[in-house]
Amino acid sequence: MVIVMNIDASEKQISEITNLLTSLGLGYHISRGEEKIVIGVIGDKRKLDGKAIEMMEGVEKVIPIVDPYKLASRIFKPEPTIVKVGDIEIGGKNIVIMAGPCAVESREQLFESAMAVKRAGAHFLRGGAYKPRTSPYSFQGLEEEGLKMLSEARELTGLKIVTEVMDVHSVEKVAEYADVLQIGARNMQNFSLLKAVGRMNKPVLLKRGLAATLEEWLSAAEYILNEGNKDVILCERGIRTFETYTRNTLDLSAVPAIKKLSHLPIIVDPSHGTGRWHLVPSMAKAAVAAGADGLIIEVHPDPKNALSDGPQSLTPDNFESLVKELKIIAEAVGRELA
Repeated sequence: MVIVMNIDASEKQISEITNLLTSLGLGYHISRGEEKIVIGVIGDKRKLDGKAIEMMEGVEKVIPIVDPYKLASRIFKPEPTIVKVGDIEIGGKNIVIMAGPCAVESREQLFESAMAVKRAGAHFLRGGAYKPRTSPYSFQGLEEEGLKMLSEARELTGLKIVTEVMDVHSVEKVAEYADVLQIGARNMQNFSLLKAVGRMNKPVLLKRGLAATLEEWLSAAEYILNEGNKDVILCERGIRTFETYTRNTLDLSAVPAIKKLSHLPIIVDPSHGTGRWHLVPSMAKAAVAAGADGLIIEVHPDPKNALSDGPQSLTPDNFESLVKELKIIAEAVGRELA
């Protein structure tokens, strides 16, 4: 349930509502938009009399939310959320690009990648220090050593860092180095981890699960929001279907669908979404045309010898060419690639 207050509602009127909710053992979140003030009610709504609430001063209307996600709902917050990472905004007019290798392999490999994507126009450096791999015999990442290298690369280039956190035990460690905490597809419903990053003062990039519905995905985001962290970025990275030519099936319809259902910004990962580097440029351009707020793309200086996801990684030259084409697409749909 959400309680929509008049835009000119006084602080006293708002307090009367929140005090009532507290007395009934209910939680709440307040969203202050340009046109409305919305109070989202958390807990057993049977304790509330919606009609009685509507009669209270300053209340415009009471709207029930039947979806399992409340705080992520567009009903709760009609205005799009803009996540700020330093001076970079995700969810505004600009298209944000995150790029870099799947895994941090060495200082030389990472620095070469970082300088290349920076030169081409990326805003974030992506790179995995902890790698959740399907096989236990695959490269598992350099862990804290890799985090330190990412931090050095940030100092070298000025790029913000986005990297994956795999479990609750490493959340604080990763947060020491990263600007954005990534929750991978395999961990989308790791609820303990979602709660842990929800308690951190760091933006969270939440990837869609391997076979997750939009409702399940937004419900996962709800766990983070409900812990108090409002800076959640969704990432469509493809879902598993019967198709075998591509690694996954990139669901670009999720972009406009999410924008209708939720106020959270959404970016697209065409690298994992296809698994083939030659498909990445087309899907990246299509994602921007569909309304994505950004892209996360794998770029490696030597894809053939990459320790992780080489077949889906662009070379620096291919990435630079793609960024130039993306600027044209962005302009055509009224966006900008800063």
